[in-house]
Amino acid sequence: MDQSKSLWLVVNPASGSNDDAARDSLIEGLTKAGHAPDQIVDITAEPDISPAALDRAGVAILAVFTGDGSLNSVICAVEGWGGKVLVLPGGTTNLLAKSLHGEDVTTEAVLAALAAGSLQATRRHAIAYSGGKAVCELLAGPGATWSDVREEMREGNLVAMAQTAVEAAKQTSSGGLVRLCEPELGKPDGYGGVRLVPEAGGMAVDGYGSEGVADYLKQGLALLRRNFREGPHDELGEHASIRCETIDGSKMDLMIDGERATGKAAETFSLAPLAVDLLAPAA
Repeated sequence: MDQSKSLWLVVNPASGSNDDAARDSLIEGLTKAGHAPDQIVDITAEPDISPAALDRAGVAILAVFTGDGSLNSVICAVEGWGGKVLVLPGGTTNLLAKSLHGEDVTTEAVLAALAAGSLQATRRHAIAYSGGKAVCELLAGPGATWSDVREEMREGNLVAMAQTAVEAAKQTSSGGLVRLCEPELGKPDGYGGVRLVPEAGGMAVDGYGSEGVADYLKQGLALLRRNFREGPHDELGEHASIRCETIDGSKMDLMIDGERATGKAAETFSLAPLAVDLLAPAA
């Protein structure tokens, strides 16, 4: 194969769109686009996709057909690589795919653009914190526990989902609320969730919180759908860096690109360059 077209395809069998039929259709589409995958990589097998490994294999394009959480791990693993990453909508929410290719992105449209040679390399920013980077978004505070509900939902376990939802609602209303202290922003008594999104000029910061349990439940359902803007929130501007802390000194609940994590009691979040070329339509 022409080394300029050498492509590996990364998949995640546990992601929302990764059934056998979808993968077969994707492989067929990549082949028709002139980029038949040299290798199919299962991200759950913890493969070596370091820049050195990709270079040894002569990979020019790394196509990623996973959800946002797995996509985060892939992109962070290949930072500094000289090749290009093709983000495909392979999960439930596909925040990065939508950001790169448009809100109504489809795999077919991305492959058509790839075949036509109309995609070009672009660079983006991420959000850096003590545990790594968030590529699409970061949620700090007990509202992050709603990612546990989505996990049960993805597995189709309705009983467990209901039980987890009750616990998440309690956590959101009574857990370690987060306040923004440097600079001082929003409510001094903190928020159930502080959402950060990397933009070109800074991190867009929104604070989610409310007074009553009913509002928390309403907010929680909005978080469950990953449509955060539907929940009640305060828009707190764009910032290059912010420092947050939990009100009670407990470790901070985090959701990094849809995946649960735990941070320190105080965390600094800052806009940081993402050292990898992503393929996207020309602006």
